[in-house]
Amino acid sequence: MWHNRLMRTTVDIPKPFYRQLKMRAVTEGRSVKELILHGVQHELRRGEPSQRGRIQLPIVRSKRPRSVQLDNTRIYEIIPFP
Repeated sequence: MWHNRLMRTTVDIPKPFYRQLKMRAVTEGRSVKELILHGVQHELRRGEPSQRGRIQLPIVRSKRPRSVQLDNTRIYEIIPFP
């Protein structure tokens, strides 16, 4: 399950989280270390966030540069909301 080479590190966990972690470990019959490593493996398996395309922002035209008059009705006309 784990590789022969281990890295030792220190992680500061707030007391309320550690208590929950310890209770979960006891309930599952595992050590805190096993539970933490399982969580790390789970996060790593999820992989990198998917690469999204560039965001297309709406272009709002104005008759006067640097000045835009918008109300909610106009915003809903420009941006398609679900």
